[in-house]
Amino acid sequence: MQSAWDAQGHSAEVLKHLMLGIIGVCTLIWLLVVLMLFAALVKRRGQAPLQGEHAERKTRLVVYLSVAVTTIIVAGLTLASFFATRDLVVGRDMDLTVRIKGQQWWWQVTYEGSSFGPRFQTANELHIPVGRNVRLELESIDVIHSFWVPSLAGKQDMIPGRMNVLTLRAERPGVYRGQCAEFCGLQHSHMALMVVAQDDDQYRRWAQAQALDAAVPDDTEVQAGRAVFMRKPCAACHTVRGTEAQGSSGPDLTHVGGRRTIAAGLLETTRGSLAAWTADPQTLKPGTNMPIVPLTSEELQQVSAYMETLK
Repeated sequence: MQSAWDAQGHSAEVLKHLMLGIIGVCTLIWLLVVLMLFAALVKRRGQAPLQGEHAERKTRLVVYLSVAVTTIIVAGLTLASFFATRDLVVGRDMDLTVRIKGQQWWWQVTYEGSSFGPRFQTANELHIPVGRNVRLELESIDVIHSFWVPSLAGKQDMIPGRMNVLTLRAERPGVYRGQCAEFCGLQHSHMALMVVAQDDDQYRRWAQAQALDAAVPDDTEVQAGRAVFMRKPCAACHTVRGTEAQGSSGPDLTHVGGRRTIAAGLLETTRGSLAAWTADPQTLKPGTNMPIVPLTSEELQQVSAYMETLK
């Protein structure tokens, strides 16, 4: 679910209350205006309008009161917005730091070393421990992107040449969908991010497994797929730790088979979707930087088998 009303984190709760407050104030103002308009329309006909100095004083009083009330309302909403958004990035100790780089059209996720695990890199999926403050350092290497997981926090722009910071905290375990919220090109709508909130023990086990090199295959088909992967352009663009594949222009694939989706949320991770994406990424996601790699049917089967085992 992707909704700001489904608040499952501290920052999201603060923003939800801010939105409800603004909606409540605006609704009250609208009701008062409608009631005053209705009162004016049903005013007794034939009543002589006020004239002279008394009418002028009454008009002046109404204007002054209107300006004063408007000023108080605007100032109140401004202060409420300031303190709500200020709370998104300050005032809390951080338990974990994660650096996220937005690219056309995927997310590079780097976990800095902490008590929860060593430093490692993944893509398009963010795992966080429940009840912990996670510092997100947000960057972009091409155009302006915007990081937004509405159930956990507000949106934050990712601007080339500048690092912005956002605090993420999930109060309950679950999977929360995020999305780039700034139009960033042809496949902007296909730039999703899954945030998986886990308890401390589950997160530590996951982090320790993610930091390991890719498992050495023992199946004949998987071994053949690994050999195809290494001799094709795949190894020039992607990293699979523990192998000679050390490319940096594409997502780290060391444990791609264990992610919920591929291509930034476009497809569920299955052997079939891995094969389809490898065979023709330009049809599935036109404009993506991944080229079509010529593969025979047998090679495609082998490569998909290999990637499926990278968990």
